[in-house]
Amino acid sequence: MKKYLIALVAMVSLGLTSCTPFNVKTDYASTANFSQYKSYKLRINDLQLNDIDKDRVLNELSKQLQSKGLVVADHPDLIVNVKANHKKVKDINVDRPYGMYGWGGPFGWGVGMSRTWTSNYNEGALIIDLIDAQSQKLVWQGVGSGISVDSPKSKQKQIPEIISEIMKNYPPQREK
Repeated sequence: MKKYLIALVAMVSLGLTSCTPFNVKTDYASTANFSQYKSYKLRINDLQLNDIDKDRVLNELSKQLQSKGLVVADHPDLIVNVKANHKKVKDINVDRPYGMYGWGGPFGWGVGMSRTWTSNYNEGALIIDLIDAQSQKLVWQGVGSGISVDSPKSKQKQIPEIISEIMKNYPPQREK
């Protein structure tokens, strides 16, 4: 019995740690030699964020790139272009929490009640492009969405998390 309990706890904890609230996708040029890239430079011309969020993004992105062995340089191997956007999301929820049923139980005739409600919020996304500085071609792209941009407290926590999730896929593992 104890073995089953330990196995159940292990499976549940593994399942919880592998879940992420973000939708992350990456793509790369199969012809790129990622082992040749040793340095980077951030290009933030397209990053339309307030100064607080911009600092969060750039600090975490630099941290992640440096953890991959890349260093900042004036004449880099990679140009890192970062973009951000958001969209309005409308969720419609329907709930049937209670009701009165007549003859025949829940499958017979009667009267029931339901509730419908909507919630509106803004969802943010980050796009990270890695461009080969010599050829000026895109070699890797990561896109992550699901940031709660309406809540400053959520953004403070979620921006580093989503960048970490995106950068987990760099350098790409080539399929054999």
